[in-house]
Amino acid sequence: QAAELGELVAALARILPDMPDVDAEPFAGQTDRLAWPTKGSIVKRFGESRADGRLKWQGVLLGAPAGSDVRAVYHGRVVFSDWLDGMGLLMIIEHGDGYISLYGHNQDLLKDVGEWVVPDEMIAHVGDSGGRPTAGLYFEIRKNGEPVNPGKWIR
Repeated sequence: QAAELGELVAALARILPDMPDVDAEPFAGQTDRLAWPTKGSIVKRFGESRADGRLKWQGVLLGAPAGSDVRAVYHGRVVFSDWLDGMGLLMIIEHGDGYISLYGHNQDLLKDVGEWVVPDEMIAHVGDSGGRPTAGLYFEIRKNGEPVNPGKWIR
């Protein structure tokens, strides 16, 4: 499943044109300035071991009640809004300069591919899709396809 997600991110990076300028600072300048995409507690942290220890969490898992709002962390364009095995209902938002944010295990998806979003705009609701035993939101940030610790972006 991790490989499938990596392939999807790489394919999107190859086919997407550069994001047009928006009247906002670049995503790279938002370190320690963004809000978490949902209210909840961190259940799994970036870099923690998964399963048998051979894999690591490439994002964070936020525990939150089913149906809680999921909000975009920054300006961007929806580049994926569909089901992905292991991630359930997944939304990926491109923020420009190689940055994307991923929101997985949603109950529903409120934005379609190509739509533009602004910070704090509701994009989905927390769910348990993709095999989660309890409700929660998987959140990840990538730069040029490589996962980065989302904790450094959140205030």
